[in-house]
Amino acid sequence: MCVLQTLCPQSFKGQANLHVFEDWCGSSVAQLRKNLHFPLYPHTRTTVKKLAVAPKWKNYGLRIFGFIHPYRDGDFQFSVSSDDNSEFWVSLDESPLNARLLVYVGQLGTEWTAPGEFSKFRSQSSKSVHLISSRRYYFEILHKQDDKGSDHVEVGWRPFLPGLKYEVIDSAYISLYTDESSLKMNSVDHIPQTLASHKHSHFSSQHGADMLKPDPRDTFYSTPMIQASRLENVLPACLYSPTYVVKDFPIARYQGLQFVYLSFIYPNDFTRLTHMERENKCFYRESPIYLEKVRGPGSRHPREVFPGVFLYQSGKTTRLVNLQSTRSRGGGGVGSRGLVTAPQLWPKPPLRDGKAPPRGTNASVSRQGTVHQAASRVAVVRLRDRERRRVRGGGREHHTPPEREATADVTLPSKRGTPLPQHLQPPPPHSPTPPNSLENAQTIESRVESRLETRVTSYLKTSEITESQQKQPDPDQEPSEPDPDPDPIRSNADPEPDPEPEPEEGGESINWQRTFSVNPMDFELLRSDWNDLRCNVSGNLQLAESEVVDVLAQYMEKLNERNGGIYTLLRIINVEKRRDSARGNRYLVELELMERGRNVVRLSEYIYLLLHRGRLGGDSLENTEFIPASAPAGSPPGPVMLQWRKDVMVHFVVPVKNQARWVQQFITDMEELHRQTKDDNFSIIIVDFESTDMDVEQALRESTVPRYEYLRREGNFERSAGLQIGVDTIEDNHSIAFLCDLHIHFPLNILESIRKHCVEGRLAFAPIVMRLGCGSSPLEPDGYWEVNGFGLFGIYKSDFDKIGGMNTEEFKDRWGGEDWELLDRVLQNGLEVERLRLRNFFHYYHSKRGMWNAQNKKTPKGGG
Repeated sequence: MCVLQTLCPQSFKGQANLHVFEDWCGSSVAQLRKNLHFPLYPHTRTTVKKLAVAPKWKNYGLRIFGFIHPYRDGDFQFSVSSDDNSEFWVSLDESPLNARLLVYVGQLGTEWTAPGEFSKFRSQSSKSVHLISSRRYYFEILHKQDDKGSDHVEVGWRPFLPGLKYEVIDSAYISLYTDESSLKMNSVDHIPQTLASHKHSHFSSQHGADMLKPDPRDTFYSTPMIQASRLENVLPACLYSPTYVVKDFPIARYQGLQFVYLSFIYPNDFTRLTHMERENKCFYRESPIYLEKVRGPGSRHPREVFPGVFLYQSGKTTRLVNLQSTRSRGGGGVGSRGLVTAPQLWPKPPLRDGKAPPRGTNASVSRQGTVHQAASRVAVVRLRDRERRRVRGGGREHHTPPEREATADVTLPSKRGTPLPQHLQPPPPHSPTPPNSLENAQTIESRVESRLETRVTSYLKTSEITESQQKQPDPDQEPSEPDPDPDPIRSNADPEPDPEPEPEEGGESINWQRTFSVNPMDFELLRSDWNDLRCNVSGNLQLAESEVVDVLAQYMEKLNERNGGIYTLLRIINVEKRRDSARGNRYLVELELMERGRNVVRLSEYIYLLLHRGRLGGDSLENTEFIPASAPAGSPPGPVMLQWRKDVMVHFVVPVKNQARWVQQFITDMEELHRQTKDDNFSIIIVDFESTDMDVEQALRESTVPRYEYLRREGNFERSAGLQIGVDTIEDNHSIAFLCDLHIHFPLNILESIRKHCVEGRLAFAPIVMRLGCGSSPLEPDGYWEVNGFGLFGIYKSDFDKIGGMNTEEFKDRWGGEDWELLDRVLQNGLEVERLRLRNFFHYYHSKRGMWNAQNKKTPKGGG
């Protein structure tokens, strides 16, 4: 290696080492240092012949290093020029450890120069540096380019004499640090580690994501588990048979994701990406108050709240109409699915932009009426569900999967972006109004209208201390319908609907006396357990605290009855509820308990709150029977069981090809997972499609992972085939296969999360991963939840074999859609799919250029 020799080999001269870090956003050198692979695992290793580079590319970072050979003894002055930021580091000898920052262009990412512009910033030019021609000096250049403007970086030097111009340092005066041409990409011992590569920015600050703050869930795995014998016979056994399982229900291709329901959790795990709502406000779209604003003008058409049932709004009138029932009574035939056009159903056709013509000038009255109407819609949605349950009359049996509650807008897009055919629509959230009973729909409407008079409070009440407040509205005036703005402050600051005092001469009048009052509004309560494919920043559904307290009070009472009162509840760590309004709710209860006042233990069990047979459909806990979802010891196995195994083996199955830096990172992460958790019950299975950039098997042999399996396969990369080969090597059918991706950051509780949500013959687990944006990292997680993707999937080996495994024939030369196709078969075989957002579970942003065998990839339309 050149660094150990007095004189470099002739082949080293005239070049410098160049490392490229591709597809990484940002324009500051500090952003380059945040790259997961910097400085050891660049995307490309190559060389340059002079210290001036302009690749004409975007979103990349460069690290150029080697030796400078002065052409004379004396004092030199250096300068750097770049677009965007750059740094030039020099050592006063050949040791990289002595490198110091000499000159730079910017630190914030907003600074740049034109090519050859060496005197724009004070920081560009150095003081005098004394060099000796018989010596060589280690140097390093860091450069960051974003996706805008031109890209270049060059370093110039000149003797420290007045009037001389800077000249770019060319090949005659540089040499390589080392020759990397024969090294594998995971060979990194030769790469210099300097202050330049590990310098921390003074401008860094703590990220604002709530999810980064500590949560007891993250480390609960380290608390000792309660003895299993303490839980025997605490609660009676029951038959766990949820009504929403879609076994043998015909599901069209790629429509299984419409039948996946979400669980409610307590306490708040702060998985809602509030820091991303400045760019994506879809969380509020789920609220009827915000629907109008999101959809824009002219969207006052009826909404299909579930198949065949539409919500109509005109003025202050809100109506629920069952079109199927209406057409049956009108002679259209039972089950007729022809739709009636909007003009036929509206009492009065809406004008352009959906607004009634204004008849007066008192806009404040219109504002209050509109706000009251917006709040009324929320109450209509809630009361509609309650009244419909009463009309149902005690829970009728259906051949379709179970009834689910939903928000006002549950239009579900298909995988290909087109609406589902009517006969393939998911089961309705609730049974609609029974056929041939239009009177029932009208009864619901009248009840809702009457109850609104006494129970609805407006979302926002404006209170203005102005003369306009004393004016009485014209009784014949019909309020206009301005855009309902959800922000209370902006709503009252809007100059259109509210009358303003006459502006003073020469200036604009501001009503500083305007005040407002607002009622508390929790938009979480308006969400449903449908797998919402539209919003990728909303977090896990929130479970009401009052319900949790009621459930745990009953459970703790029975636990202490069984064990002589030795347990005290210290903390509620986690409660997950899967709702089944027709049969009963299932809970995963995780508690921190004090045992006999001395030992802290953890309890993590499934329990069941079964509804009484005669009271199906009721929501009150008084109408329920408290039963565990697992059978006591000695009971027969089979459908009664819903108990997760604490020590079951988990196999991470990953197919790879020529992704050395990511394979090495994955192995390193698995080593860290083992070191932190001390959990030996997991293994990694890597299926390698003839990688040439590293020796994967050797890397596994040298690692400290508890178990691994290396499988080599010839030919092009095939994800489905790779996953199937990996699962086939698992000998224990009663262990879990986790179908995995290579570019994942795992939280330390990932093993516990997989085990808790996989139950043989019952549950499979499809955790939702947060996909990081370009330039983001686990410490600065800007991105979104991958609500459409099911590629990360945990399932027992026996269940995987039962459903037929991966579809290796159809997805032979392509990938994208194989996860949805697998999901279809999992659901049709009677398994539930647990779907939760996991804290600190990230998918890294990565380059797709040259990935796998991308030239052969054929993704179907609408594929993932």
